Amino acid sequence: MKNNIFETVLIIGMGLIGSSIARAIKKNKISSKIYGLDTNKNVLEKCKELDLLSDSKNDIKDFPFQFDLVIICSPLGTYKEVFASLNSFVNKFTLVTDVGSTKFCVQEDFKNYCNNKNIHFIPSHPIAGLEKSGPEYGFAELFENRYCIITPIKDKNKEYEQVKSFWQSIGMKVEYMDAEYHDRVLAMTSHIPQLIAYSIVFTANELEEKLKDEVIKYSAAGFRDFTRLAGSDPIMWRDIYSMNKDAVIEMLGRFTEDLTTLQKAIRNNDSKFLEETFVSTKKIRKAIEKLGQAGSFDPTEKEKK
Repeated sequence: MKNNIFETVLIIGMGLIGSSIARAIKKNKISSKIYGLDTNKNVLEKCKELDLLSDSKNDIKDFPFQFDLVIICSPLGTYKEVFASLNSFVNKFTLVTDVGSTKFCVQEDFKNYCNNKNIHFIPSHPIAGLEKSGPEYGFAELFENRYCIITPIKDKNKEYEQVKSFWQSIGMKVEYMDAEYHDRVLAMTSHIPQLIAYSIVFTANELEEKLKDEVIKYSAAGFRDFTRLAGSDPIMWRDIYSMNKDAVIEMLGRFTEDLTTLQKAIRNNDSKFLEETFVSTKKIRKAIEKLGQAGSFDPTEKEKK
């Protein structure tokens, strides 16, 4: 792939994901002109301190020029406003993609709030991230060997191939998927585990004070992992559950049924059923490891070991 495949790139939302994309673009020489947009002036100051961008603004109207590629990395709850601002700002052919964790509602928001024929929106979901937030935690390698799912709005054309090539150029494996199917898959692989983590830590927090203190003091690896997830950006996850509620409720219902079955097995001392269940679940873990998706996203974790 040629260097500088996009002359100008605008990243909307300069948190962990946005700043990591900026770093990855620089590292892989995809563009020499990377611009940032964020409503939080402190975030933009941090980006300036880290020398991540050619320039930055907190209002798209303040940019005196257009962009070849726009990547939306702001919370899902901002998308309507973002699409509306792009609708009035863009006056030449522009590729737009995003990083949102739900896709059907995003596509509906685009259809309802953006009718600018110059904008070619290719919905994407790079499945990568950490529980940390902010540009200071970003790193270029966040996306390497991870999957990115593109959910086409219309028949795939050269614009889809351009966006696919972009994600591949920063190290991602790219797949296509129907938006509603994507939301059901991610409800189980991402949104339900996150909700379980919030629930368990919430339960621990509601315990009587002495017991809560002991839980925190003697927390085992499993509980520590749940607290790591529960430390994620609350605004981001609020928006995800709001916009993917149907798929989450469906998968949560299945999970609740299976959890009740396990509860009965424990109550009835059904050791055979428990062992068979646990053996079968190990196969899922091995499949994840085989695909190379079991390691930490955070390279600093390797340095600590």
